[in-house]
Amino acid sequence: QVQLVESGGGLVQPGGSLRLSCAASRFTLDYYAIGWFRQAPGKEREGVSCISSNDDSTYYADSVKGRFTISRDDAKNTVYLQMNSLKPEDAAVYYCAATSYPLPSPSFTTCTPLNLEVWGQGTLVTVSS
Repeated sequence: QVQLVESGGGLVQPGGSLRLSCAASRFTLDYYAIGWFRQAPGKEREGVSCISSNDDSTYYADSVKGRFTISRDDAKNTVYLQMNSLKPEDAAVYYCAATSYPLPSPSFTTCTPLNLEVWGQGTLVTVSS
């Protein structure tokens, strides 16, 4: 059974940084488009960032653009989300997800939960002083 496991969440002060990891087992992430999503209490799950599998083109939500960076390490079969200058409104459970569809030039309309099939269990990010 294919599986994604997120890690790296935790408590950080406003302005701080965290790096989330998404590790895959029983499949190779290199061939999959990957997305990071987040869900805060009482809110819908939203797309944070996606990276395609054919040319590594990326998408970032406006709320995180310039602060977050998505990247792959194929040797480690892991995708990362580097989060800098964190704000209280970034607090949420963060999920990574994968799709075998290449998700070329991901955008607001394609980096959505419905387009990704394999999901991790989530990791909690708390931003508070």
